[in-house]
Amino acid sequence: MSTKLIIAAIGAFLIAIAILGSISGKSGKKLLNNTLAVLFGIVGILMMIFGTYSSDLVNYNTQMEQVSIGTKLKISGPVNAVKTVYPIDQDSVDCRILTMGVYPEGHQKDIWVVIRPTDDRYYPQSDHTNTSYKRDGEWQVVTRFGGDKGEAYDLIIYEADPAASSFFSATIAKWKEKDNYPGLLLAEMPGGAKEIERLVIYTSKNCRGVF
Repeated sequence: MSTKLIIAAIGAFLIAIAILGSISGKSGKKLLNNTLAVLFGIVGILMMIFGTYSSDLVNYNTQMEQVSIGTKLKISGPVNAVKTVYPIDQDSVDCRILTMGVYPEGHQKDIWVVIRPTDDRYYPQSDHTNTSYKRDGEWQVVTRFGGDKGEAYDLIIYEADPAASSFFSATIAKWKEKDNYPGLLLAEMPGGAKEIERLVIYTSKNCRGVF
């Protein structure tokens, strides 16, 4: 259970105490005086709001988180390899973008986008499907940045075998459960993930604390 869900559970417990404590017993006495019952209730409500606001108990409308798309790389001729069309190298991007690309016919491996900010750690990117969405020769994945304005990032594209893909998915699930995203050291990157492209991009605005 994540920290925020624990906070929400404690909040619900305090609300229950406030309600039960304000009920008069057979003798006419209450377990809690009115002031204390109100205090418990207010604290409990605030803890529930905080705990559930960013947790899985809330069904976010994903359309509220705007995806930015800029100038795309023009591809001519047949596609012979996995290639990124947005963003382009040395581009400045928004805090949340849709990394997009193409892949050749018959391509079977999963495609992963991994960003490496200035802390020299690796952060696999995912949305609801974890791996990049692939269809009709095109792929895409939501990519989020959390650094300062002008911070440089390596945006790295990997082809991953099933074992590497499972590792990335499990890692993201673990980070999400703990609400802590420490990144991966280079030595922790799975051997079944092969780097196929690397771009350098920059954040066009301050993205720290956005996500």
